[in-house]
Amino acid sequence: MASNQQVKLFGIVGSPFVTRAEIALKLKGAEYEYVHESLTDKSDLLLRYNPVHKMVPVLLHNDKPICESLVIVEYVDETFTGYPILPSDPHHRALARFWSKFIDDKVLPAISKAAWNPDAREREKGGEESSEALKTLENELKGKFFNGDSMGYVDITALFLAFWLPLIEEAGALELFSGEKFPKLKKWSHEILKHPIVKEALPPKDVLIGYYKTRFQSIAASK
Repeated sequence: MASNQQVKLFGIVGSPFVTRAEIALKLKGAEYEYVHESLTDKSDLLLRYNPVHKMVPVLLHNDKPICESLVIVEYVDETFTGYPILPSDPHHRALARFWSKFIDDKVLPAISKAAWNPDAREREKGGEESSEALKTLENELKGKFFNGDSMGYVDITALFLAFWLPLIEEAGALELFSGEKFPKLKKWSHEILKHPIVKEALPPKDVLIGYYKTRFQSIAASK
């Protein structure tokens, strides 16, 4: 990356969506400044750069803001040279976008319902939806990674399953992602967590577990 390029990433510690952007930047070897945000006291810069959703991550490249994690990952892939994140073949690129959208639109909302919905019946329904969505994703995984032998776009999108979901399960005594039901996804999760770039980008586990335990306690107290 040319030295005159200025890259800033606005984020918060522990966000799987911010981590997606960080991994993309690190895979490309792009130098960037991390700007820590507080979602309870959002900076004027964040509100200016993302006036629609007012959320992180926001990538600022040469004073031009890019919002939404998957949009940022694609932008980074197209803008910076080096490691290819999306496949070069148009059909494979379309499939990668499809499965990443499936993860964000189907898998993650189902898990959220199973973990955090205050209604017990809705949590049970969320567990069923999670199982169905994860099984669909399990059937799509054909190799070591979704991209084949190297980590790519869908793997970055799905990282939540490998790192964040087990912490949620530990904090709430849940079982949504068992190796018996999803052996290929479990094997994939072990592989991706060994990747040096992923290991470098992941947030501290203890902070997240403490946060998730507090959320579960709040749900229990509201009954």
